[in-house]
Amino acid sequence: MSYARRIDGNHAEIVRVLTSCGATVLDLSRVGCGCPEICVGYLGENTFMEIKANIKKKLTPAQVKFWERWKGKVVRINSPDEALIAIGATKF
Repeated sequence: MSYARRIDGNHAEIVRVLTSCGATVLDLSRVGCGCPEICVGYLGENTFMEIKANIKKKLTPAQVKFWERWKGKVVRINSPDEALIAIGATKF
């Protein structure tokens, strides 16, 4: 099943904050198939991040399936602060 590939309203701000702290960000929002929206590289580690603008927003069935199969680090974030915490960075 295919789902519309949309980005949440906080996507650009989260990417901006992550890159400003020295992380690299690969935008995966067009991949689909439940793949998280971004992959973040920071201090030699990669973290997949699923961005949601609202804490009440649920993962799609495709996203749930991806999370169940993926063996690496994948997190759900709702804000720039949560993104920084997920990679172990701090604001400056």
